[in-house]
Amino acid sequence: MTRKKVKVAYINDVNARKATFRKRKKGIMKKVNELTILCGIQGCAIIHNPFDSQTEVWPNPKGAKKVVERYLNTSKVDETKNMNQKSFFIQRISKSQDKLKKLRSENHEKEMTLAMLEYLQARRLPENLTLTDLKEMDKLIEQYMKEIENLMDTLC
Repeated sequence: MTRKKVKVAYINDVNARKATFRKRKKGIMKKVNELTILCGIQGCAIIHNPFDSQTEVWPNPKGAKKVVERYLNTSKVDETKNMNQKSFFIQRISKSQDKLKKLRSENHEKEMTLAMLEYLQARRLPENLTLTDLKEMDKLIEQYMKEIENLMDTLC
């Protein structure tokens, strides 16, 4: 027989709420116990009972305190991996800026290649080139010449 879907909402009836609390508390304690056994990890559960000012601790208060202290000590070490919204956006912006810089560099290289091909075809330099652009074009021409020589050597 399948269970019906449980509607998660505040239970107004006090007796029903107490009974549900007891059942769910027992189930959670059992699950924590099974999790520690099956996965070989340390774990604890601390449940405060609102109906009779009693706090139930699994496996025992000393063991729970040990697990909580271990958690608090390790969370300080891992703070570098934690990320808030501000650091997330700063990281995204810096990655985007790096990507933009790379794309601008690739575009400039393609413009230089086009200018070189235009020069080779029309035998005249584009008018908007600066001295640094001409030096880059010279390096680009030398690079293409070396590649052509290497290809010729491999073919012969």
